[in-house]
Amino acid sequence: MKRPRVGISRCLIGDEVRYDGTHRLDERVIELLGPYVEWVPVCPEVEVGMGTPREPIHLVASVDGVPSMHERVRLVGVASGEDWTERMHEWARDRARGLAALYLSGYVFKARSPSCGIDRVVVHAVDGERQGRGLFAEALIDALPDLPVTDEASLVDPAARAAFLERVLRHHAERSSG
Repeated sequence: MKRPRVGISRCLIGDEVRYDGTHRLDERVIELLGPYVEWVPVCPEVEVGMGTPREPIHLVASVDGVPSMHERVRLVGVASGEDWTERMHEWARDRARGLAALYLSGYVFKARSPSCGIDRVVVHAVDGERQGRGLFAEALIDALPDLPVTDEASLVDPAARAAFLERVLRHHAERSSG
């Protein structure tokens, strides 16, 4: 049986794709999960055309925004205010469909990222900070609600790592037998 395909934020495998041209290589995740999975690296910001290095982006609460957990948000450049919302929203939906066609069995997101965070992503609002989800994470979770997902921050815990890998392997086995 082939190893399960697991999506991962490119910065976590050591690619220098972050806004400041750095990476966030997570050797523990790569070392402990890598032998069991085939990584499918994705960087929403680079793939949507933001480039590296680039201006940092953040989520801003907006009634005319797109869904981010229980909020409606816009994705904007921190200094310039350039609005990336529609480009990212459209790209994320298309990329999620493409990843579904690859029969992913899991996904490891970059924690707290405005594109990849699965929870605890800061949403700036007039009345203070709120919490949301990154726009790509939102699209992928919406497109593949049964897909096991986590972030590198959660995988620090050995029990959480083992549970995630178990869910990935079970998801893969169910897809392979069905």
